[in-house]
Parts: sequence; structure tokens; C-alpha cells
Amino acid sequence: MTYQQTLDYLFARLPMYQRIGESAYKADLKNTLKIAEVLGKPHQKLKCIHVAGTNGKGSCSHMIAAILQQAGYKTGLYTSPHLIDFRERIKINGKMIPKNYVVNFVEKYKESLEIIEPSFFEWTVGLAFDFFANEEVDVAIIEVGLGGRLDSTNIITPIVSLITNISFDHVNLLGDTLEKISLEKAGIIKPRIPVVVSQYQSESGPLFMRLAKEHKSPIEFSDKIFKVTGAKLNSGMLSVSVLSRRDNRETVYELDLTGFYQTKNLLGVLNTMEHIIKAGFLIEQEHIHKALQKVCPLTGLSGRWHKLSEKPRIIADTGHNEDGIKHVIDNLKTLSYSKLHFVFGSVNDKDVTKIISLLPKEATYYFVKANVPRAFDEKELMEKGQKLKLSGKHYPTVKDGIAAAKKAYKKNDLIFIGGSTFVVADALIEFTA
Repeated sequence: MTYQQTLDYLFARLPMYQRIGESAYKADLKNTLKIAEVLGKPHQKLKCIHVAGTNGKGSCSHMIAAILQQAGYKTGLYTSPHLIDFRERIKINGKMIPKNYVVNFVEKYKESLEIIEPSFFEWTVGLAFDFFANEEVDVAIIEVGLGGRLDSTNIITPIVSLITNISFDHVNLLGDTLEKISLEKAGIIKPRIPVVVSQYQSESGPLFMRLAKEHKSPIEFSDKIFKVTGAKLNSGMLSVSVLSRRDNRETVYELDLTGFYQTKNLLGVLNTMEHIIKAGFLIEQEHIHKALQKVCPLTGLSGRWHKLSEKPRIIADTGHNEDGIKHVIDNLKTLSYSKLHFVFGSVNDKDVTKIISLLPKEATYYFVKANVPRAFDEKELMEKGQKLKLSGKHYPTVKDGIAAAKKAYKKNDLIFIGGSTFVVADALIEFTA
């Protein structure tokens, strides 16, 4: 098969959460363990860092990968979902897995996969572990797909586990309270393995501490160890001043990830790096500083407060749940513009009404439908928006919504694209075509 034929086979054969949602989610590790057995347990040959959380886990994973790459380590990075190319999920030193590796893997294990009948995500995790082990990476950063406890990635024994913030998302699968969601995320805590939690939250902190104690796992809350004392945009970078409570020293970091929400992620990354260094990795402060200035070129990260165009000024961000949208709005408040044109779409398993209620009333909206089966109908989206005093029109595709926003754009305006990872994915396709 060609690469495209291989992908078509996989999409047709394996249920994919990114496309169809809940019915693709397998709430146990049986298939993953069967796949690992067939592959010769490649995950046991890897030194890993495990990253979970509701928002920020992708950014944190990429920042950690960038630092390890900058320090000279051959670094594997597994993340999800992808935006344009499936191979974005599996990278070594920022380079996507080769197409022929994907084709050969499917051909070699096709019979076993058809017997096991895994989900698309379960199969992809197996592919990532196999690739990283065969390429003999020095370290692999593994981002949880959904939840933690029953996520397919949760068969690894990492050097350190990082849990970013906890907020409402995937409530139909993970639970309808922050305590229930936290319990799922806490499932990545392993016996005697250090766990870092980016921020202490009253709903999750005590639970994390209790479980860490049960597992005899050292636990630290990054915002208790580090404190952001200032953050500002400076020459296209996010300049963040961080005070370490360990030695009362203040350090300024420059980030090419310019969303102000990255300040929370940065603390988790700095704290996690301390544990990676304790595990024997040789990383200097210089590596950390240089890497944070070029996370995107080092790792290929996109879609996080991503400037797509200067004239017209267009920004896209993948924030897609209640907490993510709040961060987006906070960031928009830091910008100056005459009028905001908001290209907005969502998926049908989110609390869309709650998300829409957070959106700024003064913007003009372009309600769109992303190119995935899970996408929320654009007409219904507009109706919900109108009930909450949002004004705008609906468009059948993201491309059409962007075109309308560009047409209405005037000097000093801002076009923002978001509400869903898939809306941003469609936008990126438009701007990279």
C-alpha cells in the first residue's frame, strides 16, 4: 500500500476519537497490552516522561522536548491529536515519523491488529513505542490522550510524571466533577515515581497528595516552588520573570509561545526539568533558556496562540473547553484592536452553551463547522450564540468563515480563529496550502 492507502485503511478499520468521539474510546488497557506483547514490549526499553492534564499538556510536552533536544539528547515526542498530518503525533527531534515506517509497520502487523481490533489511538501508541525503541531515542515525552488512568499511554513507567491543570472536559467519559476528573488524571501516578503538578487546586490537590502518599511517590506543586512575578510581550516573545522559592533567585525566561496562559505551563516544565536532571540528564540553564525561545522550530508545535497573518492580523488558538476559552479571552484582552472578528466552531460533545456564554459580546461572529463528523452544526451554533446576545452569521466550512472575516476586516481589526482544535486544523490547512 502507499502511505495514503495505509492511512485510508486505518481510518476505515479503526475507530478514531478525533473523528467520531465517545464510541472510539476504549476504557481499559487490554488492547494496548496485547499490542505491546506483539511488538515485543518496546515501551519497556524507553526512558519516558509522562504528561497528563486538561489544558497545557501539549505545550508542556513540547517545551520539555525542546529543552532535551537543545541539550543534545535524541528525543522522542508523542502527542495528540494531529492538526494536519497524522505523523505530527510521532516525532524524533522535531522530525515526523517517516511515511515508509508507518506503511511497513501496518503491513508487518496488519494480521495481529485485525485480530486485536484496537482503536486508532491504541494502535498509534503502539506505533510510537515501536518507532522510539527501534530508533533508540535517549528519552521519550509521552502525552496522555484522554484522562490518564485508562489511557493507552499508561503502560509506561516514567522517570517523572507531570500533571498540568484540571478543569472540565470530556465529562461524559471522565466524570462530571473536578474530583472525578482529577482521579482519572491521577491514574498516571506510579509507585515511587516523582509526580509534578503544575498548580495546586483545592478540588484536586488533596486527592493528588493522598494518592501520591499511597504510592510512596514524591509530589510537588510547581506553583508552591516557583512564582511568576511578571510577564509581558517583548519583541515577539513572552518574557516571564520567575522567582524560585528554593533559593529566592529570580530568572527571566523568553518564550516563543506567547499566550499568557503559558506562564502556568512554564512552572510545571521548570519543576519537571529539576527531576529530569536528578535522573541523570545533563541539562544546563543555558539549554533551558535557548530552547524556550524556539520551541516551535525545534519541535514543530503549532496552533497555540499562533499568528497566521500580520495583514490582516489573524491569530488562532486550540483552546476548546471552558478553561481554555477563558485563557483565550484573557489573552485577547491584552491586545489592542478596533474590532474583533471571531471565527468560532465547536464539537458536539462539549458544553457549547457554557463556552458560548464566556465569549465577548462585542465581537462579530462567523459560526463555522469543522471538517470532522464530531463538528457542531454551524446553524445550531449560531442560534445558541444569538440567544446569548452574540451577533454574526453561519458558514458551512472554516474556509468560508475565514473568507467572510477577511472581507469584513478593516485596518487595526483582529481576526481570531478558535473554539475547537479542528477549527484551527482547518485554518492551518488554508494557510499552508
